[in-house]
Amino acid sequence: MSVFRRDFLKLASAGLAGATPGISLGAQAQTAQMPGAGTNSVFDVKAYGARGDGATIDTPAINKAIEAASAAGGGTVRFPAGTYASYSIHLKSNVVLYLEIGATILAASGSNYDAAEPNKPWEDYQDYGHNHWHNSLIWGEGIHDVAILGPGLIWGKGLSRGSSEEPKAETPGNGNKAIALKNCHNVLLRDFSILKGGHFGVLATGVDNMTVDNLKIDTDRDGIDIDCCHNVRVSNCSVNSPWDDGICPKSSFALGYARATENVTITNCYVTGTYVLGTMLDGTYKRWPADFKVAPTGRIKCGTESNGGFKNITISNCVFDGCRGFALESVDGALLEDITFTGVTMRDCTNTPLFLRLGSRMRGPAGVPVGTLKRVIISNVVSYNSASQFSGAGLIMGIPSNPIEDIKINDLYMEHRGGGTPEMAARVVPQMEQGYPEPYRFGEIPAGGFFIRNVNNIEFTNVELSWSKPDARPVFYLNNVNGAEFFRIKTPKATSSAIFELKNVQDFSVGLSRNVKDIHLDKVDQKTITSS
Repeated sequence: MSVFRRDFLKLASAGLAGATPGISLGAQAQTAQMPGAGTNSVFDVKAYGARGDGATIDTPAINKAIEAASAAGGGTVRFPAGTYASYSIHLKSNVVLYLEIGATILAASGSNYDAAEPNKPWEDYQDYGHNHWHNSLIWGEGIHDVAILGPGLIWGKGLSRGSSEEPKAETPGNGNKAIALKNCHNVLLRDFSILKGGHFGVLATGVDNMTVDNLKIDTDRDGIDIDCCHNVRVSNCSVNSPWDDGICPKSSFALGYARATENVTITNCYVTGTYVLGTMLDGTYKRWPADFKVAPTGRIKCGTESNGGFKNITISNCVFDGCRGFALESVDGALLEDITFTGVTMRDCTNTPLFLRLGSRMRGPAGVPVGTLKRVIISNVVSYNSASQFSGAGLIMGIPSNPIEDIKINDLYMEHRGGGTPEMAARVVPQMEQGYPEPYRFGEIPAGGFFIRNVNNIEFTNVELSWSKPDARPVFYLNNVNGAEFFRIKTPKATSSAIFELKNVQDFSVGLSRNVKDIHLDKVDQKTITSS
């Protein structure tokens, strides 16, 4: 066996063989190199003056090590065990940050972070945090072939959440994000953890060819935001984000033009909002006390920022636990097309498990037409104990002038808490065409299962719905729907409520379904279909 092959197999057994070309595979094994080390060498931050004592500000030493690695043509910047208090760290092309076990990069308190760069004239089209990258703990712009690796921790202790409390993100010098990347390509983020990541644990805007793998994020706003990015792989990540979204593809106008997020896969991930901050990372998994006011978010969502669009997105083999459900939202002119959501389990959703919304908020440049939401497949999903007041299974809502199109939903089992009243069943839901797209903003929904409005061509196959308490609302509510097919649908045997409430529906059919005889209706203005 050759020396090269023997060394390679040794590295592979240590779990480092997956590193990208140009990254020192032996980062953990090599000794620290002094300034002037050659290409593909290891640059230990302590060799450049970092103390790692949690009190000394190590920013100058860290950035010197990165600059040295860059000047050498590339290399690995090594963080041995210790706590490195820092302000803004500047990523460079062909450089890896490697956080060894026991290493923590700590966002220091104070207003010494890089200034938030100006982003006129389009900064009003998205929230403050989306408009700036330099005011972050770790940031890179216009770089390539860069990675952050290793089993260490990034702790955003001194970062702003981007909300009304101190420290405020808008205050000059305050940090707002743990990791921010803009207009980069060939990016690898793997194996580290983030505690309290600011407004975003990871904000990637205009980043192409990015892999995010095996991150553990326990944070107080968004976990991972993938904005205007192409060719992204997110896998094996765990995110506890009680106050905001867990993994969130977006397509904002922050780059100054509309750019779609496309060719994205999210797989084998766990998203939740049910645990006290920090207790997912420390393994205690403490749930919020019953009297603590928190509405767990922590979900996977495409939107709300939706100027450029979403195309070719696959979410698979993921677990939702104690959080809001899955959301697809096009409200700013985006094309949201060719989406699959499959192989998912959901427990204790605090909001509607499935939410598809096409609206006309149109936060962006004037003259942009309303977008589209079409060609979506949702399959092999089980949901247990979801909240029921906002519809226990799903909201699928376009607007009268722009319907959602071509939706297939199959192989679902969805159980919610029930308890819907006759008053809820009689409620008229406002269109809210220009409103912010969240299920709770529409109020109580007159459907125990799915509320479907302004939709063309929707199909349900092998779907079972149930609830733990009786529900007086119709199971399915359809309004302004053209082309609706229901095949092998199971509703509770003892239900006394209507199965279908139809208003302005064309080309409607039901076949081989429990409680309902086979039926086809070419057109109906209003009809209630009860249990047969």
